[in-house]
Amino acid sequence: MTCQHGSTGSAFFDGEKVKIQVYDTEAEALLEEFEAPRFTSAIWHGDKIVYSQPRKENPLMLRDIYLYEDGKTEKLLENVGVEAVDSNGKDILFVGRPERKYLSQHRYLYLYREGELKPLTEELGLSTYDAKLDGNDVYFSFLEAGKVPLARVWNKKIERLVDEKAWVTSFDVENGKAALIMMSDTSPGEVYAWDGSLKQLTSYNEKILAKLKVRRHRHFKYKSFDGTEIEGWYIKPDVEEGKAPVVVFVHGGPKGMYGYRFDYMAQLLADRGFYILFTNPRGSNGYSEEFALKVLNRTGLEDFKDIMEGLRWLLENEPQADGDRVGITGISYGGFMTNWAVTQTDAFKAAVSENGISYWLTSYAFSDIGLWFDKEVIGDDPLRNENYRKLSPLFYAENVKTPILLIHSLEDYRCPLDQSLMFYHVLKDLGKEAYIAIFKQGAHGHSITGKPRHRMKRYKLIAEFFERKLVKGEKEFKIEEILKPGNK
Repeated sequence: MTCQHGSTGSAFFDGEKVKIQVYDTEAEALLEEFEAPRFTSAIWHGDKIVYSQPRKENPLMLRDIYLYEDGKTEKLLENVGVEAVDSNGKDILFVGRPERKYLSQHRYLYLYREGELKPLTEELGLSTYDAKLDGNDVYFSFLEAGKVPLARVWNKKIERLVDEKAWVTSFDVENGKAALIMMSDTSPGEVYAWDGSLKQLTSYNEKILAKLKVRRHRHFKYKSFDGTEIEGWYIKPDVEEGKAPVVVFVHGGPKGMYGYRFDYMAQLLADRGFYILFTNPRGSNGYSEEFALKVLNRTGLEDFKDIMEGLRWLLENEPQADGDRVGITGISYGGFMTNWAVTQTDAFKAAVSENGISYWLTSYAFSDIGLWFDKEVIGDDPLRNENYRKLSPLFYAENVKTPILLIHSLEDYRCPLDQSLMFYHVLKDLGKEAYIAIFKQGAHGHSITGKPRHRMKRYKLIAEFFERKLVKGEKEFKIEEILKPGNK
C-alpha cells in the first residue's frame, strides 16, 4: 500500500485543505482518505501515518507533527523544526532541529522513542543529506567539505561506510545492504551496491563521457582576507601554450556546496578551453554550523571577498590562467553574487546571471519564501533595514562595466522574474551592455529539472556568451541568432 498526498510545498501552493489517501496498489483501490490542512510530508509508522503540518508563523522552518490511525489524530510534537523521514514501526526517524532559529542551521538526526527526541548525529557537527532506518540501525548521508559520504549509527557510534571523493545523492538499505546512486567530479550518477564493499552496477553515462572529455576537480585551500580558511577546486583545460580564460562558478544557497560533484556546464566549458573555478565561501554547507551562519545579514560582503581571494589564488598558482579574461556565473544565490560582483569590481569581462536577485526588498515581498528566508539572510524589518538597499546590486548598476547575460525562468517563484527584469532595464537605461533571455517554462531549478530542449538552449547560451566575450572578443551577442534552429 502507498500513502499519497497532494501538497507541493508550504509557500504559494499551500492549499487550505489537502488530502492524504491510503491506496492499495495491488487491488487498485482507495482504502481511506482524510484531510490534513497544509501538510507537507507523510510516512508510514507501522499501520499508522505520521505527517507534518507547517505552522503559519514560519512554515518553512516550524511544524507540528501528528499521528493518524483509524480516523483519530494525535499530536506528537508541537512547534518543532524537525520532519519525519522514516520509521521501523517502533521508532520514528526525524531530521532537522527540535528548536530551530534559522533555516541555515545544520540538520541533524533524531530518533523519536517513548515520547522523546533522542539526538543521533549532533556530535558529528555536519548537516544530514538523506536518512533511512534499517531495523534498529540508522543509515544516513551528510555533507562534508565537498563530498557526501554514507554512514550509519552503529552501537551508538557513527561508522563511515562509503567515504569516497564523491556524492552519495540517494540510497536505500535493507538487512544491512545498501543500494545507492553516487556521482563524482568526473562521472554523473551511477548505481552502486554496498555490502561491506562498494560495487558499481551501472554505466548509463558512457555515451555522454564518450563525447565529452571530462577533467578532475583539482582541490586547494587558501586563506581569505581575514585568515579564514576556504576550500576551492578548479578544472584545468588542455593548454599547450599561451593563456586560457577563466570562469568563476558561484553555487546557490547561500548554503550550497561545491566539491566532488559532476557539473556538466563546467565540464563543457573546460572542454572548450576555459579554466573553471569553484569555491566554498563562508555560508557554504559541509563545514561547521558557525561557518554556515557567518553570511547572515552580510551576504555579498565577506563571502564575496572569499570568492575573490580564491580567484587571486588561482591566478597566482596557475600561470596559464588569464587574469585579463575572467568571467563569472551562478544561479539563485550564485545569480545574486554574479549581479553583485559586476557592481563591485571590473575584474570580470563577462557575466552570466541565472535566476538571481537584484533588489532584496522586492524579493522579500514577491518570493514564495521571502517573508521568512529573505528576513533571515538579509535582516528583519525590511522597510527600515538599510541592508535591503545596501546589499542590492540594483543600486550600484552605474558601476557596471562588465557585459552581462541575464537568464531567468518565468515560472520561478523563488527568485521571481522581476529581479532580472529590473536589473536589465536599469542597466540598459544607463547604456550598459546587458542581454536577457527569459524561458517561458521552468521553475527555480530549471537548470536541472527543465526539459532537455530547455537545458540545451541554456547550455548553448552560456557557452556561446563566454566564448564570444572572453575568446573572440565580439561586441554583440544576438540571442535569437544563437538559438535559431539548426545553428550549432
